[in-house]
Amino acid sequence: MIEVKEKTIKTLLEDACQTVREEKTARLISITERIDPVNPFAVFERAKHISPDRVFWSSVADDFYLVGVGESQAFQATEDVYNDIEKQWQALTDEAIVCNDSQQTGTGPVAFGGFPFDSQEQLEGVWKDFNGSHFRIPTYLVVRNESTYYLTINLMVEPNDQIEKLYKEVEQQTAYLLETLHLDQTQASVVQKEQSNSEQWVELVEKAIHHIKQDQAAKIVLAREMSVHFEAKPIISLALRQLAEAQSSSFVFAFEQGESCFIGATPERLVRVEQERLFSACIAGTAPRGETESEDQRIADRLIEDDKNREEHDYVVQMIKQAVSHSCTDVDIPDRPRVYPLKNLQHLYTPVTAKLKNDYTILDVVKHLHPTPALGGLPRDASTAFIRSFEPIERGWYGAPIGWFDMNQNGEFAVAIRSGLIKAKKATLFAGCGIVKDSDPMSEYEETLIKFTPMLDALEVENE
Repeated sequence: MIEVKEKTIKTLLEDACQTVREEKTARLISITERIDPVNPFAVFERAKHISPDRVFWSSVADDFYLVGVGESQAFQATEDVYNDIEKQWQALTDEAIVCNDSQQTGTGPVAFGGFPFDSQEQLEGVWKDFNGSHFRIPTYLVVRNESTYYLTINLMVEPNDQIEKLYKEVEQQTAYLLETLHLDQTQASVVQKEQSNSEQWVELVEKAIHHIKQDQAAKIVLAREMSVHFEAKPIISLALRQLAEAQSSSFVFAFEQGESCFIGATPERLVRVEQERLFSACIAGTAPRGETESEDQRIADRLIEDDKNREEHDYVVQMIKQAVSHSCTDVDIPDRPRVYPLKNLQHLYTPVTAKLKNDYTILDVVKHLHPTPALGGLPRDASTAFIRSFEPIERGWYGAPIGWFDMNQNGEFAVAIRSGLIKAKKATLFAGCGIVKDSDPMSEYEETLIKFTPMLDALEVENE
């Protein structure tokens, strides 16, 4: 139930329509109200009957969820992607009519979307629905922030819009969206899995190692894909719930575009900004979890003392330090990493905190951070050139920034790893690893198998 009287929304719509008619130009009107508790996964499931354009974001450890429905406004760019998105956002929100007494993080107009890994890549295969960068302001946005819940309604009001028609549609759709739903569906069963030939992968890794030993790069991150075929179209809401339950230290996301949905649970925060405070993280260096507590600890000890993994991690630390310093002051980074355990993997982890400079935004930070050495390599231009020339897959949005930002300078972006692209009855999963001069090709191949696991666990259900 929405805690707002009927006349409040209608009055706001009347005022907005009057302003739009007088100025003869469209405007965004945004209304936020507190609502009763709802299940974010159920809201996402119900949303498919309202719009094919759904978004989902969760910082699981913070008990923070965003569920977006529909597309009130979209921002797209294929060249100067960061600046173009920022300019379009500012132009729209500068003229927006916003009613939001809560000022809670993630309420009011919120832009959700992502960037391509490589803006020069022309996407014509599985990623063709995701060519370039794309951000959207959802028509309806449900926010769960610990024990409080909010609904934001975002409408682009045109000069000829009829108030009664607008209000009736909003009333019907929000009532349906927030209605209680129990998720009792059964996930579609996997019928086939296909992945690239291991020999081809080993050859590519060997080529990268040779490239590095010739001093043409210090590190190159290579990715590969796995295709998973289902008996029916997978239920995205069930996969999201499974990811949130199993990957409780990750950022769970979904973004629908055209006929495709990009979904994942990434442990790697790129950047978070809240009240001018910036938080980032260096995650690089990977090992499996042990089957017993003692084995797990032995693996963790080896990881933190391993020269190859420490070198790979330090590349990321130094790059993030340099990138963050461009937009921030008071940068604080510990001297030594710690082990960050997940359900299937453990990583070397170093937190980063700083204060955002005046006149800088979260997109300025994202621009300088992407791609990090953990997803591209070092030097940035040399490693990216190798990937463009020799990697046989389309990366699309895999390994790229995905996230959101609001009007109050809050936002969060993660690196879109542990992810997959779902279209019809097929999911294309992605995994990668960092190659340095001492890398062992077969070990790198086995590491990618481990990194496929979170998405496979979320999607793969055997018939009983």
